Amino acid sequence: MAEKAKQAEVEATEATTVEAPVVSEAKANPEKFLADFNWHNYQEGIDEVDDQQLKEFEKLVAENFVDTLNDEVVEGTVVHISDRDAIIDINAKSEGVISLNEFRYNPDLKVGDKVEVLIDVREDATGQLVLSHRKARVIKAWDRVNNAHDTGEIVNGFVKCRTKGGMIVDVFGIEAFLPGSQIDVKPIRDYDQYVNKTMEFKVVKINHEFKNVVVSHKALIEADIEIQKKEIIGQLEKGQVLEGVVKNITSYGVFIDLGGVDGLVHITDLSWSRINHPNEIVELDQKLNVVILDFDENKSRIQLGLKQLSKHPWEALAEEVKVGDKVKGKVVVIADYGAFIEVADGVEGLIHVSEMSWSTHLRSAQDFVSVGDEVEAQILTLDREDRKMSLGIKQLTTDPWTDITGKYPLGSKHTGIVRNFTNFGVFVELEEGIDGLIYISDLSWTKKIKHPSEFCAVGDKLDVVVLELDVEGRKLSLGHKQTTVNPWDKYETEFALETVHTAEISEIVDKGATVEFNEDIVAFVPTRHLEKEDGKKLKKGDSAEFKIIEFNKEFKRVVASHTAIFKAEEIKNVKVAAKKAASAAAEAKPTLGDANDALQALKDKMDGKA
Repeated sequence: MAEKAKQAEVEATEATTVEAPVVSEAKANPEKFLADFNWHNYQEGIDEVDDQQLKEFEKLVAENFVDTLNDEVVEGTVVHISDRDAIIDINAKSEGVISLNEFRYNPDLKVGDKVEVLIDVREDATGQLVLSHRKARVIKAWDRVNNAHDTGEIVNGFVKCRTKGGMIVDVFGIEAFLPGSQIDVKPIRDYDQYVNKTMEFKVVKINHEFKNVVVSHKALIEADIEIQKKEIIGQLEKGQVLEGVVKNITSYGVFIDLGGVDGLVHITDLSWSRINHPNEIVELDQKLNVVILDFDENKSRIQLGLKQLSKHPWEALAEEVKVGDKVKGKVVVIADYGAFIEVADGVEGLIHVSEMSWSTHLRSAQDFVSVGDEVEAQILTLDREDRKMSLGIKQLTTDPWTDITGKYPLGSKHTGIVRNFTNFGVFVELEEGIDGLIYISDLSWTKKIKHPSEFCAVGDKLDVVVLELDVEGRKLSLGHKQTTVNPWDKYETEFALETVHTAEISEIVDKGATVEFNEDIVAFVPTRHLEKEDGKKLKKGDSAEFKIIEFNKEFKRVVASHTAIFKAEEIKNVKVAAKKAASAAAEAKPTLGDANDALQALKDKMDGKA
């Protein structure tokens, strides 16, 4: 307290010392004192500054002094760079510090560079000015991005990394999206090659609501290509040979980039030889020459050819090649009717299935060859003009019909394999190329067969006898039943007319019944011949005697009767009675009436009246 009182006393003394001469001057010359009195200093407490000096002062303030308002973007100067930070002077009370991480996009930052910064905080807890270059870039970047979008300005961007469907690009500090389809005019297979590269882009889309920016590098290329495209399209002519790059490969062909214009080489125009996929001939990004085959009126669809640049293989086929020559080739295509064999690059011949085997029983071509097989064949026909060739495999072996009469004479017995059926018979293969037909009537002596499948199956072995041979017609008639004795020769005696056999009624059928005497003989019994002696009829399962009343060897028909058994006995009795009556009459000389009575009694007995 004593120090403060002493200091106040000193200040009062100084003030008194200053004011004393002023008071004495006012007393000596009051008028002059009032005229010269500085009323501004008296009222404001400071010396008055003239207008010129004030304007110069305001100008200096405006140029050098920054009003450090929060969230304001200003320009600063880099005054020092350390290992981690950059010191920025914005003409404020103090400098600001910004991490070098915010300048990663600008590795060439140096002292003296002007940079935009955002005043985050005028003074933090330590009195330090807090600045941000990244935030300033974002604020300014949106203005620049919008301007670039509106004006079509080309901007530079730094490709930061890959993302799903494209790339992330730093444009003015904003993370923009670069779709994969907008990187280049050709499909991109390696996205990583663009990471950490600075490229030129066009801003193609901005979503202000979600703060999304989409950029395109392809748009810049297309602009250049469009000019080239018009020049190329204007000069297109059929037959013109151009250099292109393989842009895309599909299962049906190859797309070629002709320098901004795409053309298609169909798979059939890639090679004179057959190929399964275009990648057997070309690969992506390969440079090659192609010829223009055709294009539409607008020249937007261009058909190209590659094989047309080389000579057609048929034209290069040696003149010495002729019908009858043996050739080797590879199976390239198989159809049901035959196989195509490539005997030289681009030269194919057809082996029809009928020329694969001497067998008349045709099969599928797959039964003889497979794709990729190396085969030998003989040229059957050759048409150089139409570029067609037919081949044969069977011609390389001897025709089995050449000595058919020696191997298969009439009446000879053989064993064959059942190959297929028809409604009228069975085809049996005796050897490769030798087929014979067994008619359905020659399958069995005794069985009545409606279809051959009832008798045998495909693949079965059958014993046969050669019945007929037509060498010119290449036909062979066979028989199976002829390999055994005809049982009907024996049955003709065993089941002769009037012979009697015992059996059961097996089935009741229309107009009668059937009786099985053995496995071959099935006799028919008409309804009226089923009557028993007591007047009743035989039923299924009844056992009885039957008399053969009809036997036809040719048609294998047997008819039997049960009724005939006891009817015959009655007739026999009548004859015996008549004979006895005649003998008695001769001895006793009976009257005519007596004889008639005896005959009438027998007749009544036969008719069932007695």
